Amino acid sequence: MTTLELPASSRQWIIDQVRAGREPFELVHDLQGEGWSQEQALAAVQDVVHGLMVEHARANGLPEPTPVPEPMDRAGPHLLDGGDRRVAVLANLRHPRVVVMGGLLSDEECDGLIGLARQRLQRSETFLLDEGVSQVHEARTSEGMFFTRGENALCQRIEARLARLCAWPVEFGEGLQVLRYGPGAEYKPHFDYFDPEKSGTAGILANGGQRVASIVMYLNNPEAGGETTFPDAGFNVAPIRGNAVFFSYDRPHPMTGTRHGGAPVLAGEKWVATKWLRLGEFR
Repeated sequence: MTTLELPASSRQWIIDQVRAGREPFELVHDLQGEGWSQEQALAAVQDVVHGLMVEHARANGLPEPTPVPEPMDRAGPHLLDGGDRRVAVLANLRHPRVVVMGGLLSDEECDGLIGLARQRLQRSETFLLDEGVSQVHEARTSEGMFFTRGENALCQRIEARLARLCAWPVEFGEGLQVLRYGPGAEYKPHFDYFDPEKSGTAGILANGGQRVASIVMYLNNPEAGGETTFPDAGFNVAPIRGNAVFFSYDRPHPMTGTRHGGAPVLAGEKWVATKWLRLGEFR
């Protein structure tokens, strides 16, 4: 059975259950109990839920949802398979979709990224979509640099791990960005997606499409401050060496709740590596 062959009665049952407030993973479990394979059940539930979300978006003048990376199932294990490394789930929010991961990077990998990036740091820039240019902006007071995707063996290993964790192709990711925040440096709350209403967005989307997820990896332990903040959710993530925070956004709209920032560093310095995932191949 495929979702295209899904009987009308089964489709309506899934719709009724979703509208009654049941979680999709519960419906998958129920369908498996009726003899469906896990693959069939997942495909059917995902197809129907996506259809409901599209209907809601069209009825309310909202952007339609797109597929997004996902590092874990709702009822899945709390140790994720990164291929060459097991990664712990430390916190898990449904909205905004946030997963805090423990031990994503080893100490050696953190030191390696810092060492490779240190000599190439420049004042971080922000892409201004109205002007279509990238330049230094007062909202972002860090120093940073970009690796090209697969630039060296260390980047390749980390990118393969992230692709495995998020079930998202390596080719759909931008290169790693490494940032250093000194005392007082911050990044004020913002969204990572590109606003489709801005004049400079079309050119950016021509290569790789829209951003759909972000992964911020912490490379050291600041003495104080430097949390990743989600002000609309009242949720902060401490910058602990080797850990990371993943968040996804299925449409370029504030309804995703993914407005986030880097709180000021109060003592010491903060090093992070950021990975942005796109909807298509990024060249």
